[in-house]
Amino acid sequence: METLLYHTHERVAYLTLNRPEKRNAFNAQLVAELAQAFAQAQADEQVRVVVLQAHGPVFCAGADLAFLQSLQTATPAQNLADSRAIKNLYQQIYQLPKPVIAAVQGHALAGGCGLATVCDLVLAVPEAKFGYTEVKIGFVPAIVMVFLVRKLGEARARQLLLTADLVPAPTAQAWGLVTELVAPEQLMARTQQLARQLATGNSGQALAATKQLLAQVQDLPLEAALELAAQTNAQARAFPDCQRGVAAFLNKTPLEW
Repeated sequence: METLLYHTHERVAYLTLNRPEKRNAFNAQLVAELAQAFAQAQADEQVRVVVLQAHGPVFCAGADLAFLQSLQTATPAQNLADSRAIKNLYQQIYQLPKPVIAAVQGHALAGGCGLATVCDLVLAVPEAKFGYTEVKIGFVPAIVMVFLVRKLGEARARQLLLTADLVPAPTAQAWGLVTELVAPEQLMARTQQLARQLATGNSGQALAATKQLLAQVQDLPLEAALELAAQTNAQARAFPDCQRGVAAFLNKTPLEW
């Protein structure tokens, strides 16, 4: 991969956006390589957690200039294919059966903010800013809207998407877009600490089932959501991880996943 670095360490896969000279902006290659890397992390049984991070002062500035220029001459079919590639990537991250942590060391804008939005947990430096700036150039933040409404609710999504304002990380944390603020010099260490905590302190089976249920229940009527939750609860009792975990709890023995 040319636009992305991939390595694993202590059961964690690290995906690093590596176009700092372009502010890690999207192009077709980066989208494709991100999809490839997340698929690789999902398939690797040794990987329990995925970290998405970036090189350079900006986390991701959205679509790059060459991509925006290509929109002027692309056919409807080409534009739809590009849109579906981004849709598929966001959905892939959102539904990945392993926790995804975004380590945001700089501004996350437009599509880059979308990347952070679909991650499970977001650690950010206080200096970072977040914004869905698409409407400023006549574009529509269509795909991320689906996930943002789920994450923050319609009122806050309307505010962010219609104003296209840049929001400081402390405000983004107060609104629920950022999980935790971390000083720049501590971001990498805290990200690694959290990733190890998830990888060794929690059951992989339980995490995957929890993520799947979170993605499903929001679209169901109350009774259907509760029935699915009851079925998941019952199925989880038969998980090897659950049996091992309950036994360790009852016997008061240490447990590391």
